[in-house]
Amino acid sequence: MTPVILLAADKESAEVTDWAARIGWVVGLALFVALVYWLMREGWKWRGTLQGDLPELPSAPDEPGAAKLTMTGRYHGSTTAGQWLDRIVAHGLGTRSRVELTLTDAGLDVVRPGASDFFVPAAVLREARLDKGIAGKVLTEGGLLVVTWAHGERLIDSGFRSDRAAEHNEWVEAINSMIKTSTTEGAER
Repeated sequence: MTPVILLAADKESAEVTDWAARIGWVVGLALFVALVYWLMREGWKWRGTLQGDLPELPSAPDEPGAAKLTMTGRYHGSTTAGQWLDRIVAHGLGTRSRVELTLTDAGLDVVRPGASDFFVPAAVLREARLDKGIAGKVLTEGGLLVVTWAHGERLIDSGFRSDRAAEHNEWVEAINSMIKTSTTEGAER
């Protein structure tokens, strides 16, 4: 029994003798990761340049009126309407953030702490619906409030998720009835 114990005690890991090769691999891997990050950043900036024709985002009016609905949650980004993977990054629309939404007769006020706020006038709202995904975020069916609105020559889908998902249906009904009312009034004139 003694020889077996001695054999087990003698086994040790081999010392690393080629430190230059190990340091080379670590530095190479770090450079590769930095290159990938830089390429992703340049792609984001290039997408913003391609979307440079998008006009500045409107800001909220001084007197937007009484709030019909309010919601806190997350803003998950905006895409070209109907193309849920075509993210819009111009004017900060691609930046995810917390959000405070307020729906008034004047429109939809989107307040984003840490990102650019914007306002969607009631006249340019086109549709609200429940969906399961928008560029970079996929949820369960109906887990995302998507608001379609016109900006310049483009239709945009903006995705929001409430802290209380049960609110989504109320928002869809309120926005769609507001659109239907404004369309009916516009047709009567």
